Amino acid sequence: MGRLSVFNQVTVDGYFADAGGDMSWAKASRDAEFDAFIAGNASGGGRLLFGRVTYEMMAGYWPTPFAAQEFPVVAARMNAMPKTVFSRTLQRADWSGTRLVAGDLVGEVARLKAEPDDLAVLGSGSLVVQLAEAGLIDEFQIVVFPLVLGSGRTMFDGLKRRLALETIDVRRFGNGCLFVRYRPVPA
Repeated sequence: MGRLSVFNQVTVDGYFADAGGDMSWAKASRDAEFDAFIAGNASGGGRLLFGRVTYEMMAGYWPTPFAAQEFPVVAARMNAMPKTVFSRTLQRADWSGTRLVAGDLVGEVARLKAEPDDLAVLGSGSLVVQLAEAGLIDEFQIVVFPLVLGSGRTMFDGLKRRLALETIDVRRFGNGCLFVRYRPVPA
């Protein structure tokens, strides 16, 4: 049975995108140690899950020559991994290895979790909320950037219930970022 992890980058005040949806602030804290961590994290197997907005952003970046030059290991992995994008409005998904699903998010993810491969949601706040409420997320992996935006969008916007988490691990990077792993506490 596969495990479902969420990997997101947030600011100290909890935003994963600013008020205009921009996430470019997450590239500001690059250094060799952090780049090595991101490359190592991208080398895992499994399937990537996206909502439409995150999918369009990722599909517009990772297949480019710029991405291959800036992040060669991550770009190669992102382009090679199987991907599923959940959208009721997207007409097609052309990024290599992508399957488009317009139907039942919770049912499809439960079906995918029954398979042996692990799953990872990147970004995709609306997916995170729906899957958290359905109890399908096994682990939250969050990079906290030493930055305050003041406003924006959290990855839990719209969550209708309290979600208790247990800290599994914390890692501090020289650039000031923290990598925190949480797992949901059973109700």
